[in-house]
Amino acid sequence: MRGRASSDDRFDLVVVGAGPAGEKGAAQAAYHGHRVAVVERRRPPSKGSTSMVGGVPVKALRDTAVYLSGWARRDVYGVGIRLAADLLMDRLRTRTTDVVMTMNRAGRENLERHRVTLFQGTAELGPGRTVRVHAEDGEERLLEAKVVLLATGSHPHHPPGVPFDDPDVHDSETVLQVERLPEEMMVVGGGPVGSEYASIFSALGVRVVLVDRGSRLLPMLDGEISEELAQSLVRSGVRLMFQAQVDSVSRDDQGLLAVVDGEPLRPGIVVHAVGRAGNVEGLGLEQAGVEYDARGKIKVDAHFQTTAPGIYAAGDIIGPPGLASVAMEQARVAMCHAFRIHFKDAVDSFIPTGIYTLPESAMVGLTEEAARAAGEDVETGRAYFEANARARIAGSTEGLVKLVFRASDRRLLGAHILGEEAGELIHVAQALLHAGAPVSEFIDTTFNFPSRADAYKYAAYDGLGRLDRRLEREAEASALAGAGRA
Repeated sequence: MRGRASSDDRFDLVVVGAGPAGEKGAAQAAYHGHRVAVVERRRPPSKGSTSMVGGVPVKALRDTAVYLSGWARRDVYGVGIRLAADLLMDRLRTRTTDVVMTMNRAGRENLERHRVTLFQGTAELGPGRTVRVHAEDGEERLLEAKVVLLATGSHPHHPPGVPFDDPDVHDSETVLQVERLPEEMMVVGGGPVGSEYASIFSALGVRVVLVDRGSRLLPMLDGEISEELAQSLVRSGVRLMFQAQVDSVSRDDQGLLAVVDGEPLRPGIVVHAVGRAGNVEGLGLEQAGVEYDARGKIKVDAHFQTTAPGIYAAGDIIGPPGLASVAMEQARVAMCHAFRIHFKDAVDSFIPTGIYTLPESAMVGLTEEAARAAGEDVETGRAYFEANARARIAGSTEGLVKLVFRASDRRLLGAHILGEEAGELIHVAQALLHAGAPVSEFIDTTFNFPSRADAYKYAAYDGLGRLDRRLEREAEASALAGAGRA
């Protein structure tokens, strides 16, 4: 045991956690010449295991399910792949694990490339920005740092009363270890993860019931996109139960029994996907002077510095939005502030959100509801993928592009997409938002043909046409009113 740090254990930066935020924060500081160490408690994933690396497992599961099920395209070509339930889950797990292992290895190689020292074990903060590393073999090592970055991520919230000790009751991570595809599944939670799982397993032929206390799916989305996605899930066979309460989940001699608003259901498995909590257990935040709340959310300022000088935090551990993309940027901004690196001083003001349902949904900027609530006089334009040549060729025509723009100067305020490749397409609108450009920019732009991006042009035509007709009606009404006064 070492009780005092040697020169080898003194660092400019010690990062706790090697996920998306931890890796990018460490690399940012190391790239600019600082001596960096990372403490990571997780072992690298092995065959047959997965770990949540920026949501990568769910996205890998989704794309594998699309391929194995022939989702959307089987109606076009009349062919699909049929596998036994246990063999299908084996293929899903194998592919998901391969992707996770590849991404994990890439992250570790990035740290090695930046000469970052990696310590395997759990971390505990001490006074004076010290970090005690507890290795699995019982050895301890005391690290001293000028700056500490906390990036330990989060874990699924386990509310009381849910029997997670039952082998068929899962959270959003343990469900990835299911060995056999169930015939029926109940998903609790209509947020991003719950919606993703519901659509993925439905595409694989599972009868899915999604239960949520709210009135609609994904309340952060534009209301119209949310409704379109809900209808898509219903068409795929998902039963949606909104404003519903899970009374109990128990087991009897027939298997699982879930009671929802008094109605008994018999799902093969239950997936509870409602909220996450920060990984703060055992970190010693109190003795370091770092404040946090009951759900493990650490308090930070605009530069992501905690209530303890020199200790920063980024990613899920500081709360929403819970996006890996944002976690990486938070860590970079934090390290630029900590080491006075003149490179990045704020997180993007236009953060795109991608939700990897079937079909995908994505947004950037204001929803129509938010824009109107802010007092903006807005108009909207739409282009449906059923009229898009590239979507027709691919056989995946569900969804639309919706633009929200200010009526007075035609400036784009938000973009919302439901459809395949939505998570990629949304960045086109993000660029226009950064430029403060009008929607006519889409009309002036030449897009590849055929391409899904071409839908932006027709959404802009639709929106500007709506605005012209509205202004004509208002002018006519004004003229009539003036004639009446005369």
